Amino acid sequence: MEKRGRQSGLGFDVYDHYTGQLRDVKTLSGGEKFNASLCLALGMADVIQSYEGGISLETMFIDEGFGSLDEESLHKAIDTLIDLQQSGRMIGVISHVQELKQAIPAILEVKKTREGYSYTNFCVS
Repeated sequence: MEKRGRQSGLGFDVYDHYTGQLRDVKTLSGGEKFNASLCLALGMADVIQSYEGGISLETMFIDEGFGSLDEESLHKAIDTLIDLQQSGRMIGVISHVQELKQAIPAILEVKKTREGYSYTNFCVS
């Protein structure tokens, strides 16, 4: 149990189909946390859209998390994001992972100069 005043999460448990048991989210690996977070975000978007008839959530931004993935999990995440994009959603990814940059056809690079300002470059492959 967390002490009062100390930040803590919502106390989620995850059902592990492999073991057939509930697991505390604190026991998940980086890749498992990433996948669980992506599933939760997509599920919440679907629930919001179904309950609020006029609301459409077609854009999603994902900030990092990719660096914690092993090679297989990274490929699954990339495939999932491409499938989401092909279904009509716009997916924005903020990442430094080179393999992810190579898999995404349109990239907005933000680079910082020594003078203290940044510039952008839009690359389409």
